Amino acid sequence: MSVDHLTAEQESLQRPPAEVRYADELAALRAEDTGPRPPGWALSLRAARRFVVGDEESRVSRKFVGNPSLVDRALVTLATNRGLMLVGEPGTAKSLLSELIAAAVSGTSTLTVQGGAATTEDQIKYGWNYALLVSEGPSKRSLVPAPMLRGMAEGQVVRFEEITRCPPEVQDCLLSLLSERVVAVPELEGPEGMVFARQGFNVIATANTRDRGVNEMSAALKRRFNFETVFPIPDLDTELALVEAEATALLARSGVTVAPERDVLEVLVGTFRELRADGGGQPDRLSAVMSTAEAVSVAHAVGVRGWFLRGEAGSAADVAACLAGTAAKDSPEDLARLRRYLEQQVSRRRGPQWTALYDARHLLDG
Repeated sequence: MSVDHLTAEQESLQRPPAEVRYADELAALRAEDTGPRPPGWALSLRAARRFVVGDEESRVSRKFVGNPSLVDRALVTLATNRGLMLVGEPGTAKSLLSELIAAAVSGTSTLTVQGGAATTEDQIKYGWNYALLVSEGPSKRSLVPAPMLRGMAEGQVVRFEEITRCPPEVQDCLLSLLSERVVAVPELEGPEGMVFARQGFNVIATANTRDRGVNEMSAALKRRFNFETVFPIPDLDTELALVEAEATALLARSGVTVAPERDVLEVLVGTFRELRADGGGQPDRLSAVMSTAEAVSVAHAVGVRGWFLRGEAGSAADVAACLAGTAAKDSPEDLARLRRYLEQQVSRRRGPQWTALYDARHLLDG
């Protein structure tokens, strides 16, 4: 089922998982897949790669804009039963890549642990239905499997988002899971007290290299993963095309019936790239993350602002208004840095949209 053929119920979802959005492509790839498959995989490595990076001949869309060799290495890592760790700055599509790979390998991407300071071991492995636990005692009926236990029992890939946001002692509960490939449930007796991983089980984790509040992984846990770095998109044309495609899809789902204007997006993406590269020529680079994901978010906001307030596509003036919320997230000083960028750098640019952005700089003040 492609994005254009979602059911009414699925259309009501803000963001269906990859296996729903691209169900038609996955079904077609499975039907024609004649390559050797690792045990427990839904697709061969070659078919999984085509699903992620796209294949024009088979009408498979490109979903991850990045180095295809990174996808190759990631798939090989999973096929060797090593955990896969995707690291990089925020907004470089680490989570998207893990979702796509999980959908291709297991047919589902929803076995996910969201890491955070409040994440507990119960949310990773298993918990209990306490009403049944009290009335019946420990049993399979009162056991509530968390994503890791389900993934092992069903032979599926588990995604662990933002693993370094978890306390180190919580992170280390993965050590025995990744080494021994078994979850011990000491409350249950006999064979039910051990859940062994089936073929196809593995873990894809993501970690942020820039956010505050992260915890260093132990050396023992690092040894159980292969690390791959996901870098920002290197060239302007590729990033612009991605922002345009993603923003257009988001605007359509928000009820906006006009597409974003290309020249406005060129100004938006150009601004983000300059601020990301060197602080717009200023020595005091923004502490906020000016990622591609943030650019898509701002493009979405620009289109919503223009359509619902004025009944038209967003303008460069809307870009100035929407940039304030992005730049002021981490430090109040970032707003002053952004203002200096507009005053000193944008004023030198040529073109009506750059001029409109410069003229709207006062909107940064609210």
